[in-house]
Amino acid sequence: MTIATPRIRRTPPVPDLADIQGGILRAYGNDYSRTTYLFVNVDETRAGLRWLGRLVDDVTSARPWTAGKPATTLNVALTYDGLRALGLSAELLATFSDEFRAGMAARAAQLGDVGTSAPEYWDTPARAHVILIVNALSEDDLTGRLADLRADLGRYEGLSLMHEEHASLLPGVREHFGFADGFAQPAVEGVTDEKAPGGGVRDKDGWRGLALGEFVLGYPDESGRDSDGQDLPSAPAGPLGRNSTYGVWRKLEQDVALFRETLRTSAAAFPGGDEEKLAAKIVGRWRNGTPIVLSPDGPAADFRGNDPGANDFLYHDVDADGRRCPLGAHIRRSNPRDSIGFGELLSFRHRMLRRGVPYGPPLPPEATGPDGQQRGLIFVCYVASISRQFESVQVQWLEDGNVFGLGHDKDFLIRGPADGSGKMTVPGEPPFFLGPQPTFVTTRGGQYLFVPGITGLGAVAAGTAG
Repeated sequence: MTIATPRIRRTPPVPDLADIQGGILRAYGNDYSRTTYLFVNVDETRAGLRWLGRLVDDVTSARPWTAGKPATTLNVALTYDGLRALGLSAELLATFSDEFRAGMAARAAQLGDVGTSAPEYWDTPARAHVILIVNALSEDDLTGRLADLRADLGRYEGLSLMHEEHASLLPGVREHFGFADGFAQPAVEGVTDEKAPGGGVRDKDGWRGLALGEFVLGYPDESGRDSDGQDLPSAPAGPLGRNSTYGVWRKLEQDVALFRETLRTSAAAFPGGDEEKLAAKIVGRWRNGTPIVLSPDGPAADFRGNDPGANDFLYHDVDADGRRCPLGAHIRRSNPRDSIGFGELLSFRHRMLRRGVPYGPPLPPEATGPDGQQRGLIFVCYVASISRQFESVQVQWLEDGNVFGLGHDKDFLIRGPADGSGKMTVPGEPPFFLGPQPTFVTTRGGQYLFVPGITGLGAVAAGTAG
């Protein structure tokens, strides 16, 4: 008789924070009110390598700050075309994931970026080489740092600054539709364990953070978490496979005037006529972030999204039929938790570290129509697998409602069908059908990125990555 050897839980790996770029495992926080993304093209490899080599020592790491936050931070992300332009070998390039090598524009149709969201209508470059991410405490800090970066870039022939995208926090840490945003992040084991209740995954001992390798390459992910550390997820070869991650960058334009008008007209037919409750049903949270599944009748005045346990909730036992939080609500579709069966086993491996920032001025509260200003969200997330994490959520949960028993209904908040025929069902007696579904969010740009560890970035600049 064969006796199975019990699996022994190893001590979670310690991340090399000095080598991991900053802003990935922990957000920089709301003190950084300004963010700019610089899109750079490399037309001459040697110039690109010299320029990148000058940047490496200035890149902000994930190491905790002991003397307060710096006035600005700098991080560097590369596209597949950028890695090729910087001279990486075909053999090394072949070790990157298929979706990263293809690029977001090539996968636009399956992501739902069609019609006015298609790449031919984007106002940011569909193909770039390097994206510099600059965060600043103030406008003056940002202006000075950008001037230095532009001047340094100008020293090299064969490099060009293609585009600048500026973003900034809105009052109250809200997004343009008026909802508190950014706090319901996955917990990372050994890094943000305090977020584990509701942000991690349950095991026999309670909540725990997700394995580090779900977000940073070179460490065990959930499939190898209880192994001896040799079962590592797929990653690029050589120094680029350690302390690195994949990034997703999307510019999402929001039609705030249309969203407000839809709420006003739809609430007239909604039971009780409560516009704010209808908005909470669409999103799954009240505007201050209170989960509607925990507080179905109104927001908790003292809700703080970053408090321990603020997002410690599941759906199946208290709201399986969606009477509190509809099955089609945005937060329930983007993170179903235990909604789709087998506890969280079908959902917990699709989590993403989101680092989005709004762009454009807020639409004045008194506005009754569009004002001609562009506004929206720069959506950024970091994942170990673009296909399993970002694309699965986008394609299977937001674009297609089948897994939730909603047929072809798309997420009502972020994606309306081209013919305007979509709807959202709000369960009740009788159910309320919210439709037709307009398009509130339009994709205006996108990139799949690779964010190397600082050692790996130095190897690229030195021409020794492979």
